[in-house]
Order: sequence, then structure tokens, then C-alpha cells
Amino acid sequence: MHKRVMETAGPDASAEDLIIAVEQLVRYVRRSATAGGLSTAASSALARLGREGPHRLTDLARAEGVSQPNMTQLVTRLQRAGLVRRTADSRDGRGVLVEVTGTGMEVFRRRRAERAEALGELVDELTEPERHAVRLALPALARAIEDRAAHD
Repeated sequence: MHKRVMETAGPDASAEDLIIAVEQLVRYVRRSATAGGLSTAASSALARLGREGPHRLTDLARAEGVSQPNMTQLVTRLQRAGLVRRTADSRDGRGVLVEVTGTGMEVFRRRRAERAEALGELVDELTEPERHAVRLALPALARAIEDRAAHD
């Protein structure tokens, strides 16, 4: 399947060609992470907490693009699984922070390692010029995303 996308990609690839390739890549890499048996939403929230540290529930819901009631249910499931805990916000005693537990960090790290391995295997199937292009393009796109986020 990736050969068909790669044949249409190249210097003349359209935005449509590129988005198809990105969507396939994201689906493939997400499916490769099985540790903890988490849903996509649970994996995303756990990853955010693992990368960024504790969040207020409302901020976590906003960052993940879900409603507060949905995030409350998700956090409750993650808490029951021992992956996160709720703690008092030291800056605002009325507020509650959600933070990842040691077990949650281990699941986060295993899932990240599984995704990295899957991506590495894909990159290894490419030609050297293609590998070089990917190693340049992906960090450049990540920087562009960070720059946009900093200006929002």
C-alpha cells in the first residue's frame, strides 16, 4: 500500500496526496501501540499528561478537544486502571489536577516505544534518499506546528 502513495508523492505531490499519506502513517503508527489496551482518546490524554505534566481537568479536556463530561469519564477510567490520579491544585485549593502515575508513565513509555519501532521499520523500508527526506521533513513539520501553537 505504501508504494502506491509513494509513487504519487514526490516534488509534484498535491496537498491531497500528502494528507492521504499522513493519515495512513498516523493510523499505522497508532495501531502499532498496544500496551495497556487503551483507546485512542485514552492514549492521547495519557501521552499529553506524560509529556506535559499535570493538567486541570478542564484544561485537559480543552487540549484534547473533548467535552469536560467526556474527559471526566475518561479520567475516571484511567484512574481505575491506576494510570492517573487526581490531586489538589496547590495554586487553587478548589481545583483538581490530573497527573500520570508511575504505572501510567510506564504504559506511556511502552506505547511510545512501540510506535517508534513501527515508524522505524517503515523508514527502514525506504531508499536512502527517502529516509533522508523523512528525517528532514518530519522535524521541520513539527517545528512549524510548534511555531503555530506559540502564536495562538
